[in-house]
Amino acid sequence: MKAESREFIARIDELIPRLRRYARALTGERSLADDLVQDTLERAWSKLHLWRGGSDLRAWLFTIMHNVHVNQVRSRGAQATLPLDDDLLPDTPVRASQADMLEVRDIDAAVKRLPMEQREVLLLVALEHMSYQQTAQTLGIPIGTVMSRLSRARERLRIVLDAAPNAAGLKVVK
Repeated sequence: MKAESREFIARIDELIPRLRRYARALTGERSLADDLVQDTLERAWSKLHLWRGGSDLRAWLFTIMHNVHVNQVRSRGAQATLPLDDDLLPDTPVRASQADMLEVRDIDAAVKRLPMEQREVLLLVALEHMSYQQTAQTLGIPIGTVMSRLSRARERLRIVLDAAPNAAGLKVVK
């Protein structure tokens, strides 16, 4: 087995949770996310000869995932945004406060309403903590486009969340 293959196998396990988290945020559904991760890993394994050992494996895998996801959306003829259905909301850790859960639900729904281009940039920067440069490389777009899409995504979220009823009209009682 080549050194690149051993390095790839050794590092892949630690990246799977991040791939799953990003896939879940992109698709909004566990089974689709699992399929996306599997398709990404399968494509990465078949294209292992294209990976340069010592380079950023995470960025390479996220680029593959992005391309696989775009191809899947195109082949399904799906719309760029997912329907706002509570069954599609990702599982979130249970918090002590119902108001917190309602806020998380509102944020998740607002993120799903973003156009796919803005959602991808927002998720890579905010959720995966990628730099603008890494995000640009992953998505194959200029860094200025990353910055403008991120700015538009944040502004749209601000508008949507400001318009949402405050925690469904609930108030905190101590």
